[in-house]
Amino acid sequence: MNGQAKIMEPRRLYQQIADQIRELIESGEFQTGSRLPPERELAQRLGVSRPSLREGLIALEIDGSVEIRMGSGVYVLPEPVQPSTRTKSLGESPTELMQARAALEGTTIVLAASRIDTDALETLRSTLDAMRNEIEAGRKPLDQDRQFHVIIAEQSGNSVLARLIADLFDERHSPMSAQFRVKFEDKDTWTFALQEHEAILAALEVKDPLLAQSTMHSHLDSSRRRWVEN
Repeated sequence: MNGQAKIMEPRRLYQQIADQIRELIESGEFQTGSRLPPERELAQRLGVSRPSLREGLIALEIDGSVEIRMGSGVYVLPEPVQPSTRTKSLGESPTELMQARAALEGTTIVLAASRIDTDALETLRSTLDAMRNEIEAGRKPLDQDRQFHVIIAEQSGNSVLARLIADLFDERHSPMSAQFRVKFEDKDTWTFALQEHEAILAALEVKDPLLAQSTMHSHLDSSRRRWVEN
């Protein structure tokens, strides 16, 4: 030891929830092969919100403790060969990521709306065209989505905001966020997102800061509901 205390990373809420559910499984309350109680009931029992519970369940699925069957429920799997006692960090909470994006991007777009230039608007249009092509081809347009939002942030004139927003998008590659994409993103959800991006671009084209902010908030709220409250 060098005399310096080791800094412990604070445990995220989804880790704590996953550990609580794992303890119930290990105590025998939920048997292998059985279905866990419905989300609403389990959330009330644990005293957490349903989005936070869902994050805990996703964490348990990643480590092989449960299987989430869409439209059926969550089922307890046999104990892994190397069972976990504490859920490891799998990235930031998707719920908190969306909250952070709403706070930052709602402000950033107001700054961008009065400054955005013709070249940036043309690039945004090309980005949405590429996004549409990806969706029609059955692919998830993650790169185009990131580019759209980062271009707007860069047009704010604030490099710190632009960097923070880019970092939030890069967090989508964490195990937690990646598993959410597998579960809750499809061609329909991306089609809705594209329509919302079109509304944002239209507001920027007329340089209306309040309209741009409103359309951005609407998009992020809809994205949050599709992604973490589906």
